[in-house]
Amino acid sequence: MSYLVLARKWRPKNFADTVGQEHVLKALTNALESQRLHHAYLFAGTRGVGKTTIARILAKALNCETGITAEPCGKCAACQEIDQGRFVDLIEVDAASKTKVDDTRELLDNVQYAPAAGRYKVYLIDEVHMLSKSSFNALLKTLEEPPPHVKFLLATTDPQKLPVTVLSRCLQFNLKRLTPKLIRDRLEHICKEESVNAEPAALAMIARSADGSLRDALSLLDQAIAYCGGDVSEVDVGVMLGTIDRQHVSRILRLLAHGDGAGLMSAVAEIDQQFPDYLHLLQDLARSLQQIAMYQVVGAADTEDDLVESELADFAAAMSQEDAQLFYQTALLGRRDLYLAPDPRSGVEMTLLRMLAFQPGGSAVQSEPGRRNAPKAAVKVPAGTAAPEMAQPAPNEPQEQSGAAPNGPPAGVRDWQDPDWSGLVGELQLTGFSKQLAANCEYRSRQGNSIHLVLDKRSESLLTKTRQQALADALSGKYGEPLRVVISVGMVEKETPMQAEVRRVDEKIEAARQSLEADPNVKALKDMFGAELKTDSIEIVASENSPLEE
Repeated sequence: MSYLVLARKWRPKNFADTVGQEHVLKALTNALESQRLHHAYLFAGTRGVGKTTIARILAKALNCETGITAEPCGKCAACQEIDQGRFVDLIEVDAASKTKVDDTRELLDNVQYAPAAGRYKVYLIDEVHMLSKSSFNALLKTLEEPPPHVKFLLATTDPQKLPVTVLSRCLQFNLKRLTPKLIRDRLEHICKEESVNAEPAALAMIARSADGSLRDALSLLDQAIAYCGGDVSEVDVGVMLGTIDRQHVSRILRLLAHGDGAGLMSAVAEIDQQFPDYLHLLQDLARSLQQIAMYQVVGAADTEDDLVESELADFAAAMSQEDAQLFYQTALLGRRDLYLAPDPRSGVEMTLLRMLAFQPGGSAVQSEPGRRNAPKAAVKVPAGTAAPEMAQPAPNEPQEQSGAAPNGPPAGVRDWQDPDWSGLVGELQLTGFSKQLAANCEYRSRQGNSIHLVLDKRSESLLTKTRQQALADALSGKYGEPLRVVISVGMVEKETPMQAEVRRVDEKIEAARQSLEADPNVKALKDMFGAELKTDSIEIVASENSPLEE
């Protein structure tokens, strides 16, 4: 007897065996039990999520000899013939191969005839979006008012291509992509029933590679069983899928946390000897970074198939939240642009170097209370030297005195008074874009010798290391002590100097407009000549210390 592939052998025969899609199954079950049946159903969703399978089960539920039921018996002639694909009253049409209007008219010519064996004549049209415009027009009238013995079941992967006139005549169900956990659990059940030894990590890799499609997962499982010779192991599946050993991903994360560019290039050279799929490397890296970022915020993450809990905690402490977000976004962009690179390896190398090059200026800043960040001076270590386990302050950076109170400011800054930032910006010896940067910041606090500012995210393009250092030098000169400036980008809570200046200018313009409107001469001109005051021509000369002035 010929071998039957797993995707066909394990295709669900009833609603109870269907994985996921509970929102669809519940609606269909209630409709069948209450006998409130629509004449046309549309199942939309990506490949391999159960569109055709649910349609066939629905056809079986409509024609089961025990009656219309949500639980077809599976033993009567109608149920068995539908399972075997030879039920005369289930007409399956592949719209991708029958797109012409003549094919549709030929199909509809038999609609008026009663079913030969079943209770309903069911038309299952797969990939219905492939029909031509003329075919849809020919189908519309019948689709809206079919004979009582006819049901239409339509399936499509692209419902956006269907005319609105067709969508309005159908009861539409959107099937969801299956989660990796649902797919993995189903694969474990099938392997157990098929007496196949499979490592959980290997099945997890297959579930992720299936990208939400259970049919793709079963096809990959078939391939893995053949490739591994029966026992499905993580190592063999990784080689088959072209994925990267998790140890390599952990090593790259560790080197990123320490800012070791030379080590990253060495790691990529070592990985390259294994002929890897670099697209999967960036994908695994992004997935791990997402778990690290989640752990930093909520203190937990789903690490069942990737990083273990101890590794996750170490990485979350070794890199700041800003760096984790930056690395994640850079990995996504690198994955998107990988095909543009001269070759995949150089594309990955540039992506990793970009992660280090674009680190925010505050990456070596001390952690704020409640955050899982660690100071990282290791970025400044020369290439070729070992990365320290614990980051130390750079020699030219001021250190806080050890006599500080646990919850209070250091001893040297106890007399510090938070300044009026708007007034202070006008007093600093700043010009050009450095002054614009300061004017768009909000003062938050001083911690040790670090001045913490928040930059309005709409002005993020102003932030560069040169301008940030110029602001730090100006503040140091103003207060006569070495100060550092830490700028984070986000939503400002108070009015920045720039926003205050804009508000003052708007208020002056409004006052000038009202003054002009009340002027007797202006009123006389309006009355005599129908003159109109052009309020948009009113200008206010910027003051000498205005942050608007370049």
